[in-house]
Amino acid sequence: MFYLLHGDDEFSSREVLRRLRQQGDFGYNQDVYHGDETELATIVATCSTLPFLSEGRLVIVEGLPRKRRGSSSTVQGSEGAGAGLDDDKGSNSGPAAEGEASGGERKRSRARKGNKKAGGVSRADFEQGLASFVPSLPASTTLILLVDEVLDARHPLVEAARRYGQEIKSMLPKGAALERWIEERAAQLKVRITREAVALLANFIGSQTRMLANELEKLATYVGEGGTIDVPEVRALSAQVQETRIFDLTDALAQRRPQQAFDILHSLLSEGQPPLLLLGFMLSQVRTLLLVKELTQKGLRAAEVAATLGIAPFIAERAVQQVRQFSLAQLEFIYRQLVETDAALKRSRLTPEVAFDLLIMHFLAAPARS
Repeated sequence: MFYLLHGDDEFSSREVLRRLRQQGDFGYNQDVYHGDETELATIVATCSTLPFLSEGRLVIVEGLPRKRRGSSSTVQGSEGAGAGLDDDKGSNSGPAAEGEASGGERKRSRARKGNKKAGGVSRADFEQGLASFVPSLPASTTLILLVDEVLDARHPLVEAARRYGQEIKSMLPKGAALERWIEERAAQLKVRITREAVALLANFIGSQTRMLANELEKLATYVGEGGTIDVPEVRALSAQVQETRIFDLTDALAQRRPQQAFDILHSLLSEGQPPLLLLGFMLSQVRTLLLVKELTQKGLRAAEVAATLGIAPFIAERAVQQVRQFSLAQLEFIYRQLVETDAALKRSRLTPEVAFDLLIMHFLAAPARS
C-alpha cells in the first residue's frame, strides 16, 4: 500500500504517520530514508524485499530531493532507475522475465552501496521514478512518502497515490476550521473548552498546530479529565498567549500609547502573574528584538530570522515588524531599564505595581528613534 502524506501542516502529517506505523505487523522490517540523501534504487530494492518474520514491511521516505538549478539526471540516475522500474512492469515470461531478473540484479547491486546522496538524479526524475514503481509495489510492503509541502493535483506522485494508494493532504487550519481543530483536539484529550478560550488560543497562537497541541495538552493536564478550559486557565498557563500579550505591550510602547500599556501590565498582574516571571518574559522578548534588529540590519528576512534564532515563524514575523519601530539605541535603553527594574524588585525596594508603572514611564522616555 502506498500512502502520500503532503501539505503545509507538518504536525498533522506526522500524527498521521504515527498512526499508520501502529497499524501493521512490521516487526524489524522498518526502514526510514531521507529523499534528499538516498538513491531511488535503494528505496525500490528495500520495498521489493519480502518481510522477515512478520506479515509486512514498512518503508518511510521523508521528503524529496531538493530542487536544484540546472540539475539533470546522470546516465545512471535516469536510466538506472527507469530501466529497473520498466523491467519490473514486464510480463513474467520470455525476454521480459529475463529483463526482470536483470533489473532485480541491478537493484541488489545498488542496494549494496547503501544510502548515497541523491545528487546525481534530479528531483523530477526521482518523483517520476518513484511514481512509476508504485503500481508494482508488493502487497506485503507499506510505502509512506512524507512531504512537508503542497503537491499539485497533477503531480505524478499525487496521481499515483489516488490511483494505487491513498493521498492524505494536511493543510494548516484557518478561521472556523482552526476553531474546530482546537475543539476537536480538546475532545481527544477528554476535556471541554469554552468558545471564548478557543477564540483566545486561535487569536494568539494562530495556525501553529504543534504549538496549539502542546498548549492544549498542558491545559488539559491542569484541568484534569472531564474538566473545562476557560479564559483564565489559558491566560495563566499558556506561555504563547503570555508572550503574545507581551508583544502587544511592546506594540503599545512603540506607538506611544501609555494607557494601553498600563492596562495590559495591570491586567497581567491582576491575573496573578508573578512579577519576576512577567519581567523575565519582557527581558526575553527585548533580547529577541535586539537579535532580530541586528539580523534585519544584515538583510535577513523573517523566515531566515526564525531559522537562525530557532523561534516560531509567526513570532519572527511579528518581531521583524516591531523592530522597524525601534532604533537599536532605544532597544538597548529599554533592556537596561528592565535589568534595573529586575534588581529593584529582587531587593524589594518597590512594589510590583509601582515598579512597572515607572518602567513604562522610562520606556516612553527612551531616546528618539534614529
